[in-house]
Amino acid sequence: MPAGRKSNDKRKPHMKAMVWTRYGPPDALRLRDVEKPVPKGGQVLVRICAATVSAGDCEMRRLEFSPLLRLAVRLYAGLLRPRRMTILGQELAGEVEAVGKDAKRFKEGDHVFGALGFGFGAYAEYICLPEESEDHVLAVRPGNITCEEAAAVPVGGLNALYFLRKASIQSGQKVLINGAAGSIGTIAVQLAKSHGAHVTAVDSSGKLDMLRSIGADRVVDYTREDFTTSGEVYDVIFDVVGKASFSGCMRSLTKNGVYLLGNPSLSRRIRGAWVSLATGKRVPAGTASYRTVDLADLAHLIQAGKIRPVVDKRYPLEQIAEAHRYVESGHKRGNVVVTVAHGRD
Repeated sequence: MPAGRKSNDKRKPHMKAMVWTRYGPPDALRLRDVEKPVPKGGQVLVRICAATVSAGDCEMRRLEFSPLLRLAVRLYAGLLRPRRMTILGQELAGEVEAVGKDAKRFKEGDHVFGALGFGFGAYAEYICLPEESEDHVLAVRPGNITCEEAAAVPVGGLNALYFLRKASIQSGQKVLINGAAGSIGTIAVQLAKSHGAHVTAVDSSGKLDMLRSIGADRVVDYTREDFTTSGEVYDVIFDVVGKASFSGCMRSLTKNGVYLLGNPSLSRRIRGAWVSLATGKRVPAGTASYRTVDLADLAHLIQAGKIRPVVDKRYPLEQIAEAHRYVESGHKRGNVVVTVAHGRD
């Protein structure tokens, strides 16, 4: 039975899940009883304790993509309404409750966290995942953070790690992060600081105190100041949201500076490739890939106290629609976490 389809067999184990019933508003997410999955072969059954609501979840729910990608998603998930993919949620933390007969990496009782990629599925009490997959990553979570904090690490952390590694940040360099208060930006600020960089964080006024608290050396309110016209230059500019002026960012880079495009349009990709060929400045292309080794690296950094996820608000599973509305308001600072309280199976 596909995930998210209502179970009519009361004898089978069931679970609570927030099911994506149609494309559109947050109210399209409905709490339902669905069949509880059973691990097979190399799979593990994870009892989910926390998930998150990200901008990516909201975009998927609304199908806010280019026309071609929107059609591709409908062809995969369901033309008129979601059918093949009915439970959203890209990242989670929880405990391994059971393992398939061929599972070797994890054992019952392991506390894990992970990113699910395009497969989604975290808005539920349980999920079955293969131990090894190109579609998702799963690792033992660090022991010095809570389950809720662990759920807020994978997507933002893996993206921040991927892009900042392309810049090869050195101690003493000046790094600017635009859109610094989101799930990616808050980890990026801390990663850059861990390399000894001087970090300027750009976001709106209500988020600046939080950015200072996680180590930003300087903060800029983009509603009052355009960093691309200030005359300051940086060794690395990481435009997480992809909204800063491209030419302005080029002017704001040092001679051999690096411009990281976290959310690039096609036109920015093309301009970036041209700049990389014509000047000493670099505009690396590509999108973040999720690798188990990188998630393990993030766990080590957390265990060492070098990074820590920022949790803004927490909502119970049954209030995910409200969590989506809050994320879409643009006021989110760091991460919005969904807590999963388990009833009787």
